[in-house]
Amino acid sequence: MASFLLPPTLLVVAGCASGRVSADPSNASFSLSPGTGSIDTNCTGCNATSSKGASVEQFSATLSGGGTAPVTWSVSGGDANSGAGTISSTGQYTPPSYLTADHAQVVVTATLNASTTATAVITVTPGFLQPLTPENAAMGINAQVTVTGFLAEAGGEDGVSFALSNSPTGSTGGQGTLGSTTCQRSASAFTSCTVTYSAPTAIASTGVTYVVATVGNSSSKATADLLLNSAGVSSNPASHQAQLLSPAQLGSSGGNNNDYDTHGNQVADCCGGTLGSLIQDANGHQYLLSNNHVLARSDQAAIGDSIIQPGLIDNNCVPYGDGPGTTPVASLTGWLALSSSSTNADAAIAQVSVGAVDPTGSILEMGTRLTDGTLGAAPPGISSTGGKGETAGLGLTVSKSGRTTGLTCAAISAVNLDVNVDYFTDCAETKPYLTKTYTNQLAITGNQFSDAGDSGSLVVDSSNSEPVGLFFAGGTDAAGVSEGVANPAPEVLAELSAQVGSNASYSFVGTADHAVSCLNYGDSTVALAQSRTLSDAEMVRSQLALAQARLLVNPTAGILGVATGKSSDHPGEGAILVYVDENASPTVPATVDGVRTLVIPTNAHAVAVGSAPQTPFDANPTSAQAVSSAILNSAVAVKKKNAHTLMLQTPAFFGVGVGQSLDNPKEAALVIYVDRKKVPAQLPATIDGLRTRYVLMDRLHVTRSYAMPIQSNPHCMPHPAASHPTAFDPQTLGNPKPLNLN
Repeated sequence: MASFLLPPTLLVVAGCASGRVSADPSNASFSLSPGTGSIDTNCTGCNATSSKGASVEQFSATLSGGGTAPVTWSVSGGDANSGAGTISSTGQYTPPSYLTADHAQVVVTATLNASTTATAVITVTPGFLQPLTPENAAMGINAQVTVTGFLAEAGGEDGVSFALSNSPTGSTGGQGTLGSTTCQRSASAFTSCTVTYSAPTAIASTGVTYVVATVGNSSSKATADLLLNSAGVSSNPASHQAQLLSPAQLGSSGGNNNDYDTHGNQVADCCGGTLGSLIQDANGHQYLLSNNHVLARSDQAAIGDSIIQPGLIDNNCVPYGDGPGTTPVASLTGWLALSSSSTNADAAIAQVSVGAVDPTGSILEMGTRLTDGTLGAAPPGISSTGGKGETAGLGLTVSKSGRTTGLTCAAISAVNLDVNVDYFTDCAETKPYLTKTYTNQLAITGNQFSDAGDSGSLVVDSSNSEPVGLFFAGGTDAAGVSEGVANPAPEVLAELSAQVGSNASYSFVGTADHAVSCLNYGDSTVALAQSRTLSDAEMVRSQLALAQARLLVNPTAGILGVATGKSSDHPGEGAILVYVDENASPTVPATVDGVRTLVIPTNAHAVAVGSAPQTPFDANPTSAQAVSSAILNSAVAVKKKNAHTLMLQTPAFFGVGVGQSLDNPKEAALVIYVDRKKVPAQLPATIDGLRTRYVLMDRLHVTRSYAMPIQSNPHCMPHPAASHPTAFDPQTLGNPKPLNLN
């Protein structure tokens, strides 16, 4: 990552507002809630968030006799440089995006009838500007990696504290050691702190250790996932973000040279994604393949635009021609228009410049392990399909090599997915463009599989490297597990041929099929669902259903016992655990008295002594392959019948596909993606007799993940570059804007 510098207007460090201020949240007419509070400027998961993903605090005013007080809202105080933040007409407070001191106090004032006021005080502290760098890495014995964290603060005395942990939210455990922490503080740069992690001298089995970063007493946390592996594989995504020597390899940072936003004559922020793979036509002409929103700026580009490596995001937002650090590698040739109802993929191609891109189509880290533990580059496999791509099935293990998270693998978690994806015309996502509905897409779920900036990555079958998809959108669910979506690879080629290439026959550039040294950070979806605490109401509901569930018990029919537990298909919902004979295939209803059933294969002895597994995946870790084709085809028919109506009638549903039930892995389920800010009061356990599985997350979009806000380098070079302005006006320059990844 490039350094994140503040504009010259912020070179003078100011302290907090003078003196401590007190809240006066009530009077004879009305009262405010909350009266006092605290909020981090940039912290994932620490605060409530707005529809744009910004940290917010909601204030309300209530009349003494009841009812909402018709007040006007204002804020004052705050940071001497970045200000007090803003508050909406409905009382939603948004802090400034950075501070120049360790904390600042903001006074929130509500005014009734122009004269009666009440005040609340909120203390603003700095949070993390971005995920830790790197977010993830694979390491063998004795390997080392330097982890860096940035704070939304210039000046002050705050720093980052690092700890090893067995969990992403803990502070103890973990393997290996951490060195001492070094911080850099400046009035002209955001505070950064680094620590060196050393892997242990022996690694018995592959598993993840977490470096957890915190800031003072704040709830702000950021985590780096380190995959310790006995195979000795070493992988750091930083290699995907660097400027590569010509000819450049794929899986690396790249994008359109014009993909930035301006404020006056300043580049305010910029975007970047992944140069995914090479394709070629029948005449041997080669083209870079990536997403429309990476190469063609979501329909805003022009034919012939320069495609650069690395992307602007990894070059301090300095375009080629304004300074060093990037190399032109291709010229934009065409794209599938997002605005067209006849397109069903997010794809664009750019004809490669002579000598600029590896003509074999080699992708970073897709090759074999080298003697030093790193992974060599290799082209995708094409020998099984003639370069036309493979059709992926449910549960298939896939890999991708991307700009942000490097080489990772996970499983196809849903097929035949219909999904709505939001697009913007600017990197800062202040100018909505359209919401496009895609059909027949692939969903991929797994810890650290992808993050912002991986868009455009080629998704391949891990067993043979055959292309199966083009990654284009994603985020993290409410539990922090990566959720990604890919266009099926054969459909991408077919659409490009029909709509861009004048029926040219495109195929992937590659080599003989070969396995990928898959880096799998696991999938904690079930474990996190089972770790959730049920509400009292859910526990009562399950207990009431238990009496009826006992009527199911019939050992001769293969049902050995029942108990109360938790659903994995709908985290936070209770379930009836149904223990079934592992050597039989009894029929178990999806619900009992409206409560979901969770089916666990085991034996009578385990049930009798209380040692039966808690989930079906404890009993059989390979349950991901248990759905038969007949059951899957039947579920697809139910999905096709209901998806459009579900998404139309319930706007909170932005995706519907077919996957595996986590409560009964032998059954399929409708996988329904739900906007976690607008969760309906009722979420049915079945639809047309088919189980439902709910994924709660922010709505899918193709730039930065709302759950991982990134702050920009707002001082970016003028464009075109003539000379630096001699003065800056803070009233016109404004606050740093988000730096967004595609």
